[in-house]
Amino acid sequence: MKPNPFPIRWMRLTLLAAVILVVPTCQAQTPSVSGRYRCATAKVQGRSVACSAAPLILKNDGHFELRGWEGNYLVTGEWVELSDSVVRSRAKIEPGHKIVFRYRGKHGWCEMVYERRVADLGKTSLG
Repeated sequence: MKPNPFPIRWMRLTLLAAVILVVPTCQAQTPSVSGRYRCATAKVQGRSVACSAAPLILKNDGHFELRGWEGNYLVTGEWVELSDSVVRSRAKIEPGHKIVFRYRGKHGWCEMVYERRVADLGKTSLG
């Protein structure tokens, strides 16, 4: 007579389910976007204009400052969302330490590109 394989299969499935529940799931790391960003370029209706906007400061603790506007920011995938109790704004994170705001202003479609300078100090010596 042949032994019943069902109990062995049941034990394997139970063990697999236990491993899945016990092992924590890995989440993708969000890029570190904190730092001071300066306005690199601005466009209004597709034409470049002088960019004299105030710097955007994203702090390590999840707070931001932009021309007197303060609030919280949250990074979700390739987007950073700035918000306070009333206003929300979303910008795209792009390669090269850039944050791009696209919005419809009173003069048409606008694009503001903020860029963070990342210093590479390299090797230095005092002697």
